[in-house]
Amino acid sequence: MSAVNDAFHRYQAELPNIRKAAQLTAALLRRKTARAHITCEVTHRAKEMGSFVTKAYHKGYADPWARITDKAGVRITVQHYGFLDQALETVKNNLTLVEDPQDYRERDDVEGQYSLQYPRLHVQALAAGDLRDTDGQPYQCEIQIRTEATDLWARMSHRLLYKTGATEVPRDVSRSLYRLIALVELYDLEVERGVDVLAQHPDFTRTNRLLDEAEFLYRTFTEHEYRRDLSEDVIDVLIETVEHEPDYANKLAQFAEQHRQQLEEAYREYGPTSELFLTHGRYVLASQPESLIIFERLSTAKMLLRGVWDDELPKTMLSDMAEIWSVHL
Repeated sequence: MSAVNDAFHRYQAELPNIRKAAQLTAALLRRKTARAHITCEVTHRAKEMGSFVTKAYHKGYADPWARITDKAGVRITVQHYGFLDQALETVKNNLTLVEDPQDYRERDDVEGQYSLQYPRLHVQALAAGDLRDTDGQPYQCEIQIRTEATDLWARMSHRLLYKTGATEVPRDVSRSLYRLIALVELYDLEVERGVDVLAQHPDFTRTNRLLDEAEFLYRTFTEHEYRRDLSEDVIDVLIETVEHEPDYANKLAQFAEQHRQQLEEAYREYGPTSELFLTHGRYVLASQPESLIIFERLSTAKMLLRGVWDDELPKTMLSDMAEIWSVHL
């Protein structure tokens, strides 16, 4: 009992740092997965106080603080099955692993029955940043990697089984869940096939690819939704300024990394969550992924950009972006 109480008080005291460790880890992986062109959502959380205490009591750990290793957690939810290994490699290349990854993509056959689990990957790693606990040790972070379809299945089954306290799954319920797992696998395969076919389709023009490149990078700064119709209008103009630069995607990625601090400040002051945007609706392009291309062009080819822009789009939209980027047109 005293071990649980001690762990509870310690967790309560260190919770702000644990939250920060999870946040920093998620931010790092969000940037790295975007750079690797992995379509995914990266979220983070610190374990709820009640969940920590409940787990400590139920597991009967002699040292709950050391044994409960999911105090900080990050979830990478990828678009389809084909991204799982890429996401895993991204984690391995950018964080220090504490133990070998756990691969749950193959279901275990126990006494002729598949175990009721969904395909996913678990990685235990040291959190990003330099935060340390009161023992001077870096915080650990449990990283879950799964697809959008398996995430939906997991949340549903968790509410159905875990939350109800079921100790033995009724046969008809387990059969339904097995069938849903099969549908999850089929869904993932079809999504992957569709994405691959679309990428090769002749209608998937360089304009689409340029917008996709910008969106991947933009997602490392904000998860805010944007207006696709506006993006398509602006990209049609911007592509005229980069059509003779075959390696522009890599150039844009380098620009985003080299100017990350300045871009973060720009999005914070003028972007989708800023007071200027929410109150006045001005600087609308700062809430769009193509803003990265505009900022890059303002830095390296502003006269070319202005010459193309003035014939196609409102001048005030470009002058607003120039003002944000402290460039005189």
